[in-house]
Amino acid sequence: MKTSTTLSLLDPALLRPAIAASFTKLSPRVQWRNPVMFVVYLGSIATTLLGLQAQADAGFIFAISAWLWFTVLFANFAEALAEGRSKAQAASLRGLKKSTWAKKLTEPTHGSPFLPEQADNLRKGDVVLVEAGDMIPVDGEVIQGVATVDESAITGESAPVVRESGGDFSSVTGGTRVLSDWLVVRINVNPGESFLDRMISMVEGAKRQRTPNEIALTILLVALTIVFLVVTVTLLPFSIFSVAAAKSGNVVGMTALIALLVCLIPTTIGGLLSAVGVAGMSRMMQANVIATSGRAVEAAGDVDVLLLDKTGTITHGNRQASRFLPAPGVTEAQLAACAVQASMTDETPEGRSIVSLAQRLGAAQPLTGTLLDIPFTAQTRMSGVDVTLADGTARPLRKGAVDAVRKYIDALGGTVPAAVTQASDDVSRRGSTPLAVADGNRVLGIVELKDIVKPGIKERFGELRRMGIKTVMITGDNRLTAAAIAAEAGVDDFLAEATPEDKLKLIRQYQAEGRLVAMTGDGTNDAPALAQADVAVAMNSGTQAAKEAGNMVDLDSNPTKLLEIVETGKALLMTRGSLTTFSIANDVAKYFAIIPAIFVSTYPQLAALNVMQLGSPNSAILSAVIFNALIIMFLIPLALKGVKYRPVGAAALLRRNLAIYGLGGLIVPFIGIKVIDLLLVALHLV
Repeated sequence: MKTSTTLSLLDPALLRPAIAASFTKLSPRVQWRNPVMFVVYLGSIATTLLGLQAQADAGFIFAISAWLWFTVLFANFAEALAEGRSKAQAASLRGLKKSTWAKKLTEPTHGSPFLPEQADNLRKGDVVLVEAGDMIPVDGEVIQGVATVDESAITGESAPVVRESGGDFSSVTGGTRVLSDWLVVRINVNPGESFLDRMISMVEGAKRQRTPNEIALTILLVALTIVFLVVTVTLLPFSIFSVAAAKSGNVVGMTALIALLVCLIPTTIGGLLSAVGVAGMSRMMQANVIATSGRAVEAAGDVDVLLLDKTGTITHGNRQASRFLPAPGVTEAQLAACAVQASMTDETPEGRSIVSLAQRLGAAQPLTGTLLDIPFTAQTRMSGVDVTLADGTARPLRKGAVDAVRKYIDALGGTVPAAVTQASDDVSRRGSTPLAVADGNRVLGIVELKDIVKPGIKERFGELRRMGIKTVMITGDNRLTAAAIAAEAGVDDFLAEATPEDKLKLIRQYQAEGRLVAMTGDGTNDAPALAQADVAVAMNSGTQAAKEAGNMVDLDSNPTKLLEIVETGKALLMTRGSLTTFSIANDVAKYFAIIPAIFVSTYPQLAALNVMQLGSPNSAILSAVIFNALIIMFLIPLALKGVKYRPVGAAALLRRNLAIYGLGGLIVPFIGIKVIDLLLVALHLV
């Protein structure tokens, strides 16, 4: 079951609960949380009471009251519809949680005895065996084995993925199924803390705390409401004085004043504001991204610097050994044999490709003896083995980044031949990655690793540049390779030979300049930078440390998803801004509808302001109130789906927003109110 599957707006499974929730949300404890709509709520109650007491015009007062209640109900419906989508997503996630039995190992090694144990009883640190056909009981890290895993229940992708011990693809998620071979998994969460549990709580948390921008906008709306409230309150004594002075006309009624107040305050955005925020998180979920908070989604829209890993994001990421380039005095067979020996315990695709290339060349003759594995670290940027031969001779074999191997050789008193440096530079200029191989303090040569820039990525970066977003490529490659790939991909800048400390320093540098930074990561060494970034997208296939450090998790484990996340965040901000612009602009038409209607009996000259030629004062007021309610209903699809983002600059976006929603907000109400007035008059309803 794909988590991003969503129901259409007209699906009965959403509509029926949303309609019911529209009425349950009429509780004062719910309504007062939205100050703008709370004013409408109080106005609805007041007009209802006025209608019950009215001796004349009771029908008109009840009509106004009914449409004010509809205004509140439509706002409740919009919020309930957005929340209903989130609840449906949470329900689908709950369906993935299944109570299953696990094979709990007595020793953390394959082949040791196991005892059956219910998944709910497993604790952090327990070790389980998962074989072909078994369900992975709880989230964990693979400590032994390689297997294909069906993660379609989480990601919706039918293609199985490989999970293996070591590296950045060792994380497994409870609820997924092993298709082949076996895995020994160390559980890394306690009950209630699994990834599915966190996903459910995140999705259900769509009611969420308000984001800073949303709070700021709410304060603005409250301020406007207070201003219009003060203005409306002063109209009653003004009307009493005017009628007394002119000795003609009628004092404006309370119903008309309440209608005027409701039409002038920003009810459109007030009624849709909460729905826009909830829908933003829901749209992230549709993209198969779990956001821990609305703040993260909103921050994605404000991002102006993207840090992107080269491997897997800009390039395909499946670097393969293509050539052995031996140093002077070293044969290709000798270089290949040493490279294979240094890669015997390397389970990365690059390490396996070195072994595979050597086997194809028939040059793989590994040494025999006692082996001590030297794993790769982000600090040393090397890996290999220490081989102790039968005669007791120790031979440290290493492979890694050329500059890292050079430092290693220098420390041992050796030197790197000029021919090897030249070969490394040539490989880098081709956009490939050079990997140096050393035997003790002697460099044996270079292994060339080829990678390919993804098609279309340069155009995507061009779009980001037009959006005012700077792209920075992060890579462990040397500067020549990084420069070649950066030029081909079209990024704005790059950071070569990057260590975790370098990434963290770069993020802090941009943030000190007042910029918002987004990045992706999947490894434990990415965790510090992810924790520092404003928008941190962790890969679902990555380590637990990375997922805990990020404020978003990409279920598809697609590093390029960061581009889509930024666009979704910007669409959220644009939707909120567009609806706010429209809401404020459409008040103008209501001035021309209601102000002449309530004062024309005292000041006949105000009839000149009746530019819409509305039928009567009562039809003018009722038409404005009906339009005010219906526009919320018509804008619900826009609030939930969002304004489509286009990759253009901020100034162009502002002009477009003002032209469509500003000018549209001025024109549409004149047409809408006039059409409603014609219908009311034609049907003799006023």
